[in-house]
Amino acid sequence: MTTELHAEEFELIALARQLVARADETWPLADMAARFGRSPSAFQRRFVSVIGISPKALQDVTRLGRLKSALKAGSRVTDAILEAGFGSPSRVYGEAQRDLGMTPSAYRDGAPGEAIHWTARRTRLGWLAMAATERGVCFAQFGDDVDALRTVLRDEFPKAALVESAAAHPDLDAWIDALDAHLSRSGPAPTLPLDLRGTAFQMRVWRFLQGIPLGETRSYAEVATAIGAPKATRAVGASCGANRVAVLVPCHRVLRGDGALSGYRWGVERKRALLAAEAGAR
Repeated sequence: MTTELHAEEFELIALARQLVARADETWPLADMAARFGRSPSAFQRRFVSVIGISPKALQDVTRLGRLKSALKAGSRVTDAILEAGFGSPSRVYGEAQRDLGMTPSAYRDGAPGEAIHWTARRTRLGWLAMAATERGVCFAQFGDDVDALRTVLRDEFPKAALVESAAAHPDLDAWIDALDAHLSRSGPAPTLPLDLRGTAFQMRVWRFLQGIPLGETRSYAEVATAIGAPKATRAVGASCGANRVAVLVPCHRVLRGDGALSGYRWGVERKRALLAAEAGAR
């Protein structure tokens, strides 16, 4: 039985590669399920457990990646949508805008004119920069100095209109105050509106992380299992590493299976300090 399951996993991986290579084609779920002798629902569950996302989501992510590449290369929006394999531009324009966090034309041009307000202050864990769009916080990161944080923010939004002042945003000053108070152990963990931008899988991971209670942790394997992708432990780790919004999306609450802290993009010492503070606040 173990050998059969192992062989099936290899077949599913091979199928996933075909889906990526031919993302512009329609793959009926029933037809794929029949190849594996399963019902469509059982096949989808098995596919997600091995690959991490559903066949449709895999194709969507692949097309989105191609769309981003084409837009960054300067292609016209309509051409980029068709090259990515989406089909009708009018049918997917709203979907692409949702996944990109902006219109495709704005993404192509590096979000020109998109107002992103940001500010920075020194906290007990070092410098913290927070940036927000009209939708919510899109960036909250630690660093050793303001210049380095400004560079990281600029790399994320190369042509956006970065406004280095909280005064021009109605809520940003209060938001960073709330987060700073929490870091200083003088305030509760704030619940703020977020403007998260990532793949379908990353969004699933980040949503789950936001539900981990204060003072508790989960292993990468537990997160993978909880989102229905038990084989995707490494992908969960990569999603944690891709998180742009520290603390508010609490990737610091995810540990290795043996309880070790593992990595943290803002430094393991900060991760240790955050967990210690949260354990004491329970």
